[in-house]
Amino acid sequence: MLDSVTPVTLGPGLRCGGDAPLLVIAGTCVIESRDSALDHARALAQIAANSGLPLVFKASFDKANRTALDSFRGPGLERGLEILAEVRELTGLPLISDIHLPEQADPAAEVLDILQIPAFLCRQTDLLLAAAATSRVVNVKKGQFLGPAQVGPLVDKLRRSGARGVMLTERGSSFGYGDLVVDMRSIPIMRQQDVPVVFDATHSVQRPGAGAGGTVSGGDPAQIPTLARAAVAAGADAVFFEVHRNPARALSDGANALPLERLEPLLGELAAIHDLLRGRSGGPTP
Repeated sequence: MLDSVTPVTLGPGLRCGGDAPLLVIAGTCVIESRDSALDHARALAQIAANSGLPLVFKASFDKANRTALDSFRGPGLERGLEILAEVRELTGLPLISDIHLPEQADPAAEVLDILQIPAFLCRQTDLLLAAAATSRVVNVKKGQFLGPAQVGPLVDKLRRSGARGVMLTERGSSFGYGDLVVDMRSIPIMRQQDVPVVFDATHSVQRPGAGAGGTVSGGDPAQIPTLARAAVAAGADAVFFEVHRNPARALSDGANALPLERLEPLLGELAAIHDLLRGRSGGPTP
């Protein structure tokens, strides 16, 4: 039987870890427009209802870590948060998005249920402390340059600074100059911090700088289902997917996005694995 971790309460009736059902985090990489955000959120709300799984909507208001200067970054903090607030109002979905600067933490916390720390910024102390000072749960993406046994100081910074809840995300480790590899041992190792662990199934198949002469990232989305199944079997408490109705036209990370129509059947498989590992039955089935 899988060792449990203390669950984190994300909102009314919404938890991750412990005996909670598999949590799903999904959405477009970036807010492409108001219409796109609402369209994808409505579709995801229906998928969540069909699958019987809790789902948090994810879309970035600013992709500050794009490879090239002229890459699309999103609508920015103010307009992005307005769009995300409308998503919540119209769909009822809880929200998560990235923050890149300490001064973004407080305004973001007024709208978001979870503040997410990008992988490249996971050791930025001022950013972590600002996130911890809000009333929100903080999800830290483990940097591609860190081993799973090195996340203790990240968790310590947040806990000692009063964070209400902490989650960690595995998203692959650098493998040479243009690829990532996932060591599934990282999931039980990070869960030893007594925090729920999320598996980012789409960024884990990314190939950084592999496209357009190094100005955009490539990916291998065919491997998303395989890695997601393996991660849930390894003990992941939540799964993260960047999805898009038409990945070829996505304005960010389309090369590693999961086509939206493929999400629901995959969630049935993942929920069955999650429940089996935790000694439950009767949940969603493939």
